[in-house]
Amino acid sequence: MIDKLSLIGGALIGGFIVFLGFGAVNDLWLLPRAEEQGRALERADSLKKAIELVQKRSRTNADVSKLDDAGICRELGGVFADGICQ
Repeated sequence: MIDKLSLIGGALIGGFIVFLGFGAVNDLWLLPRAEEQGRALERADSLKKAIELVQKRSRTNADVSKLDDAGICRELGGVFADGICQ
């Protein structure tokens, strides 16, 4: 007959082996995939932000190129008088 102590010991050892197995699966398979997916999402987000900044800069450049010297001076908060921005 198997006594209660050996059943408890076997259950503990079995539980520990299962715990180690799940830990190995997590470390070797699940965690690297999650990190890779996180990096891909971060790269996509960074690329989107970079594209938005380039588009905004293009609009700004187009607006500035339409301005004359007096208009640029006004936009910078100065006063254009006698051909000089003050």
